[in-house]
Amino acid sequence: MVDKKKQFAVIGLGRFGGSVCKELYRMGHQVLAIDIRDHKVNEFAQFSTHAVIADSTDEKALQSLGIRNFEYVIVAIGDNIQSSILTTLVLKEMKVPNVWVKAQNIYHHKVVEKIGADRIIHPEHDMGVRIAQHLTSEKIVDYIELSNEYSIVELLATNKVHNKSLIDLNIRANYGCTILAIKRGEDVNVSPMPEEVILEKDLLIVIGHKNDLKRFEDEGI
Repeated sequence: MVDKKKQFAVIGLGRFGGSVCKELYRMGHQVLAIDIRDHKVNEFAQFSTHAVIADSTDEKALQSLGIRNFEYVIVAIGDNIQSSILTTLVLKEMKVPNVWVKAQNIYHHKVVEKIGADRIIHPEHDMGVRIAQHLTSEKIVDYIELSNEYSIVELLATNKVHNKSLIDLNIRANYGCTILAIKRGEDVNVSPMPEEVILEKDLLIVIGHKNDLKRFEDEGI
């Protein structure tokens, strides 16, 4: 459920940018879709609030679109690293508060990081990590890598922890992990109380060091 509509601009309507654009629009947000290719703009006109042909490296073109009024701009240019870098630079110079950039490689990552990208995304790498986690564990439902050391995982509760409270399990003391939320069916309990009882097949959203999470997965759940 959308708490409030946000304004997003997506620059580059390839596979990644197009997917982000469609999903944000489906969720009910305001989405400006931008691409230099007219056929892409035509394709996404129905999946965005407004779709325009523009050269995102042209500051005047972006100014005319009111880009600095957007809370988030996603730079998803996939086939032209130079354009992606220049676009990121222009956006940060225009004081856009949140610029997320799809990076092609480590060189691309380092450059956009230095010029102020607020978040850098590696879709292929991130998805590869997620798939590997799914393949190697029946308990892991989802996986988000926060850094080289820390992650958030969504773990399926087994019979081992059925009908036990968070106090009983004492997960933070025993494993160094923190339960952020418990999902049961469609209900999500964020920041559960220590007395909260876990049932088999609950989904536990857990944050911690990767080594601790692995130990909790293997021994605690």
